[in-house]
Amino acid sequence: MAQSTGKVEKFVEKPELFVGNKINAGIYLLNPSVLDRIELRPTSIEKEVFPKITAENKLYAMVLPGFWMDIGQPRDYITGLRLYLDSLRKNSPSKLANGPHIVGNVVVDETAKIGEGCLIGPDVAIGPGCVVESGVRLFRCTVMRRVNIKKHACISSSIIDWHSTVGQWARVENMTILGEDVHVCDEIYSNGGVVLPHKEIKASILKPEIVM
Repeated sequence: MAQSTGKVEKFVEKPELFVGNKINAGIYLLNPSVLDRIELRPTSIEKEVFPKITAENKLYAMVLPGFWMDIGQPRDYITGLRLYLDSLRKNSPSKLANGPHIVGNVVVDETAKIGEGCLIGPDVAIGPGCVVESGVRLFRCTVMRRVNIKKHACISSSIIDWHSTVGQWARVENMTILGEDVHVCDEIYSNGGVVLPHKEIKASILKPEIVM
């Protein structure tokens, strides 16, 4: 890419060999005429359209500041969360939660409610409207909007999706992913796995699997 003009000199999607230190972040501002270049069949705009526009010297890019990584996989998302919270510590520490129940870097939405005797962190994000009851342990995890975590539950290295519930004394760990509106009953142990939305988990998940 030409630094002075932003003109893209070569566009290669997912190259096998190194071609440069810039990556396509998937944010596009397109002239409607680009639609005429897309054939009425399954088409990859990155592999088929952008290289042609580049060859015509009509593709431009803007370099975004900061750090970028792919967080398409749950484990990468958890890593990305840690890096994001690290950046907040350095650049905007006031956005991080603090208090006797907080360990390390944690963000808690102002509408979330945290009970007594909890230990939260490091590397935790708690979304709007969440209720974390007393004695809960959270670390390296994301708890999304309106999740209810009941007394003495423990969640680590996992993602809890919207409107889900984790029961009392339940343990959720090792990259367990709960879909929207999933309800984990009391005293359940989940050791990895993906649970699809709108399920109730009454038996422990002892190995990675998909719960349909």
